Amino acid sequence: MPSLSGEANEGTLRGLFPGSRFEGTQRSGRSSYDVEVELQDVDLDNSFLCGYLKISGLTEEYPVLTTYFEAEIVGRHHNFVTEKWDADEHTDWEHWSKFSSFAKYQDDMRLTKHKIEPLTADNVYMRWKEHFLVPDHQIVSIAGASFAGFYYIRYERSTAAILGFYYHQSSEMFQSLRLHHVPQKSFPSFEFR
Repeated sequence: MPSLSGEANEGTLRGLFPGSRFEGTQRSGRSSYDVEVELQDVDLDNSFLCGYLKISGLTEEYPVLTTYFEAEIVGRHHNFVTEKWDADEHTDWEHWSKFSSFAKYQDDMRLTKHKIEPLTADNVYMRWKEHFLVPDHQIVSIAGASFAGFYYIRYERSTAAILGFYYHQSSEMFQSLRLHHVPQKSFPSFEFR
């Protein structure tokens, strides 16, 4: 099957394609930080995507922080129960419940009764786990910033918007991430195999 990128793929996935960009803010208490996300790879068949998350103004030492993240997409290979990154089932339920569209899954977090098809669902649920700082992957911690946790994410295809909540057991609860898709201003490209 040919791999599509750009506008050709955007009609089907409305923003979930390699090279896709999102902009918005992350709120923590009364503070707000500008955030940009660029997706590098999207593989819905294997419930995976990855990209870069850039946040501005979080620390004085690093006015702009960029991290590489990987996502687990809830559906074929992953359910709503995280079972890692210091999150238990109650933590999962608290965070997923912040999305009103999650209500129909709240009694079936392991997806034993319901199935989610990310290729056609309006709401695509994910966990984004930041792995390292770019370009210096050897930095493991930064005063005033944390990328040890992960984000509970809902991508709403009909609006091409992302809403997320950051979780780490030592961080402020329910830091929100709100992003909107940035349409491409170039022609679509195709890769033939």
